Amino acid sequence: MRGITGSKLLVKALKEENVEYIFGYPGGYATDIFDELYKQDHTQLILPRHEQGLIHAADGYARSTGKVGVCLVTSGPGATNLVTGISTANYDSVPLVCFTGQVPLHLMGNDAFQEVDIVGICRNICKYAVTVRNREDLGRIIKEAFYIASTGRPGPVLIDLPQNVMKEIGPSEYPDSVNIRSYKPNYSAHVGQLKKAIRMLEKAKRPLFMVGGGVHISGAEEAFGKLAATTGVPVVTTIMGKGVLDADDPQLVGCMGMHGCYAANKAVSECDLLFSIGTRFNDRITGKLYEFAPKAQIIHIDIDTASISRNVTVHVPIVADAKEAIDKLNEYVKPIECESWKERIAQWDKEYPLGMNVNNEITPQNILDGVNRNFDEGIIVTDVGQHQMWTTQFLKLSPRKKLLTSGGLGTMGFGLPAAIGAQFGNPDKPVICICGDGGFQMTEQELAVAVAWELPITICIMNNASLGMVRQMQKLFYGKRYSGTCLNMHKSCLGNCGACECPPYIPDFQKLAAAYDIPSVKVTSAAEIDEAFVKAKAETKRPFLIEFIIDKENLVLPMVRGGDALEDMILEC
Repeated sequence: MRGITGSKLLVKALKEENVEYIFGYPGGYATDIFDELYKQDHTQLILPRHEQGLIHAADGYARSTGKVGVCLVTSGPGATNLVTGISTANYDSVPLVCFTGQVPLHLMGNDAFQEVDIVGICRNICKYAVTVRNREDLGRIIKEAFYIASTGRPGPVLIDLPQNVMKEIGPSEYPDSVNIRSYKPNYSAHVGQLKKAIRMLEKAKRPLFMVGGGVHISGAEEAFGKLAATTGVPVVTTIMGKGVLDADDPQLVGCMGMHGCYAANKAVSECDLLFSIGTRFNDRITGKLYEFAPKAQIIHIDIDTASISRNVTVHVPIVADAKEAIDKLNEYVKPIECESWKERIAQWDKEYPLGMNVNNEITPQNILDGVNRNFDEGIIVTDVGQHQMWTTQFLKLSPRKKLLTSGGLGTMGFGLPAAIGAQFGNPDKPVICICGDGGFQMTEQELAVAVAWELPITICIMNNASLGMVRQMQKLFYGKRYSGTCLNMHKSCLGNCGACECPPYIPDFQKLAAAYDIPSVKVTSAAEIDEAFVKAKAETKRPFLIEFIIDKENLVLPMVRGGDALEDMILEC
């Protein structure tokens, strides 16, 4: 068979890997690849308005479908604009393959125009990064990239493509298999370790399941539901694990961690056996490390060997895919007697239930109750900030409703482009994007993509004219010195805050929406919430923007101050 250029082989590889969308932004050293994309019709090119929007869109597509998200940019600033998105995906175990154009090999190291060592930059924030230096290796490297990204603990892979390699004629064959000697993911669980864990579970008086995002990634929601129902053991989740059980499941206590509910945090602190599945035990979950689950023996199932006993020393480590392990557990587990323990947890929940002062004045809980009432199914995507935490507290999830959020990195600007990617991947499902006014402005230009592709995303902006999460910390811990968190500040405010009338908010989100030909509404009272969502649902070929005006004094509570123990919760202010 005749040889083909590297660019043609890349496009062929996209077809072989069943890539339906590639999120790409053109530039000098990627133009040959874009030219080949123009000549084919199996992979649709999606043009964002910024490379950061591009990679978050690929991320949202991947999280919502379970498929590999794919993106393509040019060298230099095109590549460096991917860095935040690569790190976001790496923290949250999202499978991405990122292609970056690069200067020709003979120019590398000479400070050529738009030359950046993107492999060196990204090596520590992705699963694998490589520069293709020989045309003969291109097909193998691409095949390996898709395999590495989607297996084991999923994550982003970066392939740097020098222009001369992509122009060069070489083999046209694309491999149909992968054999990487140094990379052999383990999926099966050690039965002996599982049986040891079950014996410990049966002896426990106060057992507790703690479930993280790994259960979602492995597709083990149904299997875990069976495990929880059979054992009768109460369940807490991390933010990334939210939705593993239906919101109304009697076993579910709630989310735990820095902004977890009182009952969940108390349960972790008082349990005598903590059975953790698919979570890394990061600081937002553990609080003060040496006071985390101080009375418990800990069992930890995770597919990533490096995650086990890295932060919290565990008594029974089990390296395995969550679904493989849970399926095996379901063959052996029996009901666990722990009724008095569950009653104790229920009492904690009764003493300090989650909730805000719900009245005719609009509150975040009002808004999220409106989402619960008006959407029986769909994909809810958040940005990062107070609205994100309120969403994890008050949004009710079920097998038909899924939550996507930036967990490990906490990336502002994630929400809107990730919602766009999710809508591309799920054209028949409602997608609701919940943002703060700060995060929304970081990537608001991606509205153009949603309009151009007729994506009926419901965009909810909780506008408190503040960078609310930081402002909350300033209110509680910094003597109300609100430095750099007022998004309503003008030059005329300097030295006069509180003594003069606040100037008009910039931008006017209704006018901004109109500029993108997007219908919108501003909501200022609880009575208007349902009507706004009804209008949004009526739009089937374009987004609808709802601006909710909320009080900047609203706080996310409970809250555990960074470095404090989970039991040291701030419950009111």
